[in-house]
Amino acid sequence: MAQGYLTTHVLDTASGKPAKGIAITLYRLDEGVRTRIAGTVTNDDGRTDTPILPKEDFRTGTYELVFEAGDYLRRTGRVDGVDPLFLDEVPIRFGMAEADSHYHVPLLISPYGYSTYRGS
Repeated sequence: MAQGYLTTHVLDTASGKPAKGIAITLYRLDEGVRTRIAGTVTNDDGRTDTPILPKEDFRTGTYELVFEAGDYLRRTGRVDGVDPLFLDEVPIRFGMAEADSHYHVPLLISPYGYSTYRGS
């Protein structure tokens, strides 16, 4: 069995704090077909309580994390009166090729920009 797993977290770069309460959905992409694998919500630390893709479910391949950033930005008052939002759902598509690696894909978000990277 593969020993790899996937984690994520979200930081609000406009406030300098973790982004609590962001819904995240994980999809796997196989030959153009997008399948929902998991869903979770960030905790007080902007992290998920468990890996979004644990070792027992890990497979190499192409995946997409979708972060419901717009709901968070509205709830925190960062975008009062803005409609439509510049950023709402933020999709990050990435590949995981190493079956025994820890993949960490964080999101750094503000109302008008975001970034990501392969973390540790």
